[in-house]
Amino acid sequence: MDGIRITEERVTPEEYIEFLKRTDLGSQYPKERFEERIHKLVKTVSISLIARNQDGMIVGILFGLTDFCYWLYITDLGVDRNYERQGIGRALMKMAHDIAGGEKDIAVYLIANDEAVPFYEKLGMKRADDVMKYNHIEWTEWTVE
Repeated sequence: MDGIRITEERVTPEEYIEFLKRTDLGSQYPKERFEERIHKLVKTVSISLIARNQDGMIVGILFGLTDFCYWLYITDLGVDRNYERQGIGRALMKMAHDIAGGEKDIAVYLIANDEAVPFYEKLGMKRADDVMKYNHIEWTEWTVE
């Protein structure tokens, strides 16, 4: 993680959309009202952690929802494809967990794509069978490019 700085900050929707093009997160959102919803996301998410390189370019992002007492739900965790396997994702997860209240008090949940499961398992996470879902939204799959 040489030269990488992680801070709590809000990014603009434009910065986030540009970042999505350089990660595997760019296929996790539905096409319906994409820009409108991204504007709302970056403005309202509980935890917004941004990793930047020495030039100030975003190389990693973590967004999370938390009650700061019991749980943290990671909505977005992505690392620029050119910066993977440098410990950025691990550092973002640890910082988010600490901000939310620490591993002694805070349970972490997320939805992982198949390729990311080994990463999360290395962090000590396990698959859960007790999660409920309610999803009746329009969802046209696409990839931000």
